[in-house]
Amino acid sequence: MHKNIAAKAGLVLGSKSDLAMFGDARELLAAFNIECELHILSAHRSPEKSTQFAKTAEQNGLEVIIAGAGGAAHLPGIIAAHTILPVIGVPVAILPLTGWDSLLSICQMPKGVPVATMAVGAAGAINAALLTAQILAHKYPYLKEKLRQLKATMEDKVAFSSSEIIEVLK
Repeated sequence: MHKNIAAKAGLVLGSKSDLAMFGDARELLAAFNIECELHILSAHRSPEKSTQFAKTAEQNGLEVIIAGAGGAAHLPGIIAAHTILPVIGVPVAILPLTGWDSLLSICQMPKGVPVATMAVGAAGAINAALLTAQILAHKYPYLKEKLRQLKATMEDKVAFSSSEIIEVLK
C-alpha cells in the first residue's frame, strides 16, 4: 500500500567503516518505507563534495539527512551549514576518546546551525532513523501508524519481560 510513497532520507557517513554501525538503522528506515540514499563524504577529506551534497540535497528529493561522523565529527555541521533540511548527527565511537570527541563536536553547534544530536554508536543510529520517521510523519501519515505500532510493540516487550521475572520470583 505504501510502496509508492516517496519519503526519502539521506544517510551520510564519514567513512565506509562506519556503515556497520548503521545496519539496523538502515533496516528500520526500509521497514518504514523510507528510501535511504547513502553517501560516503568527509568534511575534511572531501569538503567540496560534502558542501555540494548539502547544497543540492533538497533539490535531489531528500527530506531529512542523518550524518554519522567520528573524531572531530564536522560532517553533520558542514552539511547543516549548507541546507535548511533537518540534519541529525550520530557520533561514531572511535579510539582513543570512544566517541566523546564526536558527541561534543556534534552537539556544540553554533547558534543558527542546528544539528539534532543522538547518542554515540548504534543506539544513536537507530534513534536517528526513528527521529527521521517522526519528522516525516507530518508529511506522510502512514508513518504515524508505523510509529504507534513500534511503540506498542516496545510496550508489549516490557510487559512480557516483567511478567517473566514475576513468574521466576514466585
